[in-house]
Amino acid sequence: MTSQTEIAVIGAGIAGLAAARTLAEAGRSVVLIEAQNRIGGRILTTRDPATDLPIELGAEFVHGRPPELLDLIREAGLTVYERKGDFLCYENGKLGDCGFFDEAFGVLEDLPESPDIPFAEFLTQKRVPDHIAARATAYVEGFNAADSTRIGTAALHKQQQAEKSVSGDRSFRIIEGYDRLAQFLCDRFTTFGGQLHLDTPVIQIRWQAGDVCISTANPALPEIRASRGIIAIPLGVLQSGSPRIMPEPARHIDAIGKLAMGPATRITLLFRDRFWGASAPNLSFLFADDKPLTTWWTAAPNPSPTLTGWTAGPRALRAGAGTARKEEALATLSVIFKRPDLSGLVVSDHAHDWQDDPFSLGAYSYSPAGAVTASDDLAAPVDRTLFFAGEHTDSTGNWGTVHAALRSGLRAAKQALSE
Repeated sequence: MTSQTEIAVIGAGIAGLAAARTLAEAGRSVVLIEAQNRIGGRILTTRDPATDLPIELGAEFVHGRPPELLDLIREAGLTVYERKGDFLCYENGKLGDCGFFDEAFGVLEDLPESPDIPFAEFLTQKRVPDHIAARATAYVEGFNAADSTRIGTAALHKQQQAEKSVSGDRSFRIIEGYDRLAQFLCDRFTTFGGQLHLDTPVIQIRWQAGDVCISTANPALPEIRASRGIIAIPLGVLQSGSPRIMPEPARHIDAIGKLAMGPATRITLLFRDRFWGASAPNLSFLFADDKPLTTWWTAAPNPSPTLTGWTAGPRALRAGAGTARKEEALATLSVIFKRPDLSGLVVSDHAHDWQDDPFSLGAYSYSPAGAVTASDDLAAPVDRTLFFAGEHTDSTGNWGTVHAALRSGLRAAKQALSE
């Protein structure tokens, strides 16, 4: 059975959902295909009856005040709160204020666009003192899920400028859960006649100008024909060679190969109470660079008794998994807060390894040295027939964010409509 449509969108993450919703509302015939049995992509929200605040296993924060994302949140009738509280560090066996933060962030203000060199090489060339270089490296690898020996100074410079434009030093959370935003987009898409097909992995995309033939592993929908196709698949999956695109668009395949997908590991522990209040009542973020999980955060100022542990970049590949990760997390917190009894306070634990997820094969993308224009190349239409979307195709420097994915989906829809 072959399904015929005007535009096919592959991937029901925020980028694909935004593109599909826009096209359906414009009156186009649209089919949205998703390999998983759910929508949302790297938005993965779960709920535990022991806390009113949903637990996010994927995208969690609204970084800054990006207008497109905030407008969508308001349109969906959702609410956000701004995260506030203290930033503390665990160093030399003590929990306290963080030293050298200003100096480390000062390094990021001095990054060259040209020559575009790896961040680690930049630190060496500038002879940044070891203690400041270590803090700056921990931040770059943790925030960008990047290898400091690969991520380029041009991309970091562009990212810094992008963050300033949206007040990126502020962060917010959606009280109702990020998955409600994905569901809103999906509801709008189907309301306007769009067709959603879950459990439909795409195996191959054959195309020529004005004609796209999509082969899937869904026996109920083995083939879809369209005049245009939007490919909103995570970078890690594209780099694995799936789906196969025939013929290969050389410029875009080259760009896919130049970018990098960063790994990240996280775990959220739900406790019976906010035990850390005795020593850190206003805790927001906690940095412990010498621990397996290097960054921790609370839901502050929301009173949810959760602590989320995170590590990204090369260290994420060495972190424990499953029971080992939970044990590492509890051991770390027991040392930091001097509480050997924490295992008895745990209500539940929730974790996800995005690099082991076959539908993402990584947490989010970053631009190695020499690849700062690769996202621009990916954002260009292919013979007015194929269009790429996803946070890795964002050309504004906001890689790895929900608003980058959203912007890319809106851009791809606009390109498809203009053709």
